[in-house]
Amino acid sequence: MGTGIALRTDYSSKELRSLARRVKNAGQARRLLAIAAVLEGALREDAAKVGGMDRQTLRDWVLRFNEQGPEGLINKSAPGAPCKLSKRHMAFLARMVEEGPIPAVHGVVRWRACDLIMRLHEEFGISVSDDTIYRALKKLGFSHVSARPKAYKQDADALEAFKKSFPPGVAEIRAKLAPGTPIEVWCQDEMRVGQKNKLTYRWARKGSRPRATHDQRTQSTYLFGAVCPERGTGAALVLPTCNTEAMQLHLDEIATKVTPGAHAIVLLDRAGWHGTNKLKIPRNISLMPLPPRAPELNGQENIWQFMRQNWLSNRVFKCFDDIVDHCCYAWNTLIDQPWKIMSVARREWATVDASL
Repeated sequence: MGTGIALRTDYSSKELRSLARRVKNAGQARRLLAIAAVLEGALREDAAKVGGMDRQTLRDWVLRFNEQGPEGLINKSAPGAPCKLSKRHMAFLARMVEEGPIPAVHGVVRWRACDLIMRLHEEFGISVSDDTIYRALKKLGFSHVSARPKAYKQDADALEAFKKSFPPGVAEIRAKLAPGTPIEVWCQDEMRVGQKNKLTYRWARKGSRPRATHDQRTQSTYLFGAVCPERGTGAALVLPTCNTEAMQLHLDEIATKVTPGAHAIVLLDRAGWHGTNKLKIPRNISLMPLPPRAPELNGQENIWQFMRQNWLSNRVFKCFDDIVDHCCYAWNTLIDQPWKIMSVARREWATVDASL
């Protein structure tokens, strides 16, 4: 017969019962009560029943208690098999994902799990599964997201230079105005909306491929829009063509929405009808062209994306008038949510003190 195991003596049965009432782990509380019963002289079999276990299990918990104290009476998950990827492997994986593939060298335009598995095997001679790669990428802080578009041959330095030159540009315009004239910053752009519509992401069950009707007819119209992120307001027109005459109509519409007595600086791209000398710029508006290939600087681009995703995509338009009606509905719904305009179109670098 084996010898009995002595309990540590730095805890009394009263202290263990008091601790059992305070702990939040139910299993730990039962084991504390069982050990308290042992300290009070109960038979091992009776003490085991208090904790809902057999004598051998109680013995195992007593060993844990002697070694680790009350904290040792909490169930702990098994550590599982060690990760196959070391810190060196993880650093290599992070560098691969951040740099991206070179199509001419690697034969792909984006990394797939199988590509990364092959690269790890070629570099280190280790074999891992898809799940290991996904877990490693998640641990490294990566997620599977869609890329934001970037204009071809975009000059990043020109974008930063424009942001830095914006305050001096505002000051130059302000100097030509009457002292104390409030300044508003607006963003302007156009969007074509037609029967050959776009399909957007949607929620669906895993493994399914949801379908949406996609019209192939070609009737369309143009939505001219401009927003003032600081005020959460905007001005728009639905027009059949996109030319100088349409732009003139839109500028006149924006002028009516500017706060009385204020002056609007309108940020817009370099489309031909935006910069032509044939335009008659309203007195309460100044145009400020953005650098070429710089849609990221225009908050109206994000407004278009928001409108398509929520109200205009995944639709079949019956006729031209139906397109116009949906454009009007989408814009009016947006205008009823000024906080959304402030959130979606705002650019920190384009914020000015209106009262200076």
